[in-house]
Amino acid sequence: MPLVHHELCFGCGRTNLFGLLSELDRTEEGVVTGRCFIKQDHQGPQRAVAHEGVTAAALSEAMSFACGEHMRATSIELRLDGRVPVGAFLTVEAQALDLPDGALQASATARVDDEPVARARGTYESVR
Repeated sequence: MPLVHHELCFGCGRTNLFGLLSELDRTEEGVVTGRCFIKQDHQGPQRAVAHEGVTAAALSEAMSFACGEHMRATSIELRLDGRVPVGAFLTVEAQALDLPDGALQASATARVDDEPVARARGTYESVR
């Protein structure tokens, strides 16, 4: 079953037509994998290239699912290694590790046509 926060979520919502419409699943090992299609609405300052924030949002979404629904990001670090063209599928993969204080450390990678384009890591804490 695909992972969805709620129908209007920018990352995974099915009714947010301006969002990423990410298709994400969790493996038995807890790794979140999936993809989103980069649309014209996702362009940044360079023509036919996704806005860097869209790439960051895709990685954040995957890390969020890797951490679980009761966790929220408190910090995210992004490294952009390439450009993400409009009209491409952005493939993401994320996983999370427990930290001693109860928080989680997540990491994620993004690829286009098997080429790395971005990576991120973040710290997530309980919202309870």
